[in-house]
Amino acid sequence: MTAMNNQPRPSFKSPRFAQPATFMRLPHTDDLAGIDVAIVGVPYDGGTSYRPGARLGPREVRHQSSLIRTYNAFQKVAPFDRLNVADAGDVDPPPVSIEKAYDAIEARIGQIAGAGARPIVVGGDHSITLPILRALARRHGRLALVQFDAHIDTWDEYFGGKYFHGTMFRRAIEEGLVDGRRFVQVGIRGPMYGEDDFDFHREHGITVIDIDQVKDRGIAWTIDEIRRIVTGPAYMTFDIDGVDPAFAPGTGTPEVGGLTSHEAIRLVRGLRGLSLVGGDIVEVAPLFDGPGQITAVLAANVMFEFLCALVR
Repeated sequence: MTAMNNQPRPSFKSPRFAQPATFMRLPHTDDLAGIDVAIVGVPYDGGTSYRPGARLGPREVRHQSSLIRTYNAFQKVAPFDRLNVADAGDVDPPPVSIEKAYDAIEARIGQIAGAGARPIVVGGDHSITLPILRALARRHGRLALVQFDAHIDTWDEYFGGKYFHGTMFRRAIEEGLVDGRRFVQVGIRGPMYGEDDFDFHREHGITVIDIDQVKDRGIAWTIDEIRRIVTGPAYMTFDIDGVDPAFAPGTGTPEVGGLTSHEAIRLVRGLRGLSLVGGDIVEVAPLFDGPGQITAVLAANVMFEFLCALVR
């Protein structure tokens, strides 16, 4: 630990319900000098195809993060002693144009990466991952990718448009941002349009670990498969609808039969030691959340576990 590292506001001196909401009550700053990890919100949901509301996710996830304590007993790490972390606020994405929103997101993530910090992004709908990958691939080269999700998100078009929250990983491979052979999707389930939905996967070597494989073969096997596939500079994207709506109802496109909250946390813990250059948690829509804001609480804890996984 260095004396310069930021620390969350101590709960024995400041009650958790006091002060403006930042992630885990970290200091807010626009100055990225000396920052190892930058928490950044992207309040944008112009890429949704069903229920809107994920634009309100960053604010609610920050609010619900105030209860999280600073030591992770399962990963055996106090991340704020090892990493200098700050809440860098939100991107200001124009809500009326997905292309302009992408420009704003890519520019801000580029600033964070250029300063030597790794971004942990809270969305926002899943379409925001594409400009994040653009910025990070420009710095790190073609990336490996682990995607926790109910949906494959590799469709081609939606109403004639190339950008929405179901197309970004096709675009990412087409643009050379992601290596399909180092790309694994975990928790995929639910009805599809047809078997040809997976043609793109077969063409580019994308691995799918569907929800039945996770449940039948177990978390340890799933983590081993992720670690076998995801080599080199890697990014994690976590769509909260990968979790069963019994545990995470607050999302725009819920699918039954998903991960439990415990399985989700264990899977993220399993990423520790990979060459992670950043990650996101997306599709939290607070207006549809259950009692106690359980979806936002889970998303905040996924972010904390991912932060701990960044400690090498």
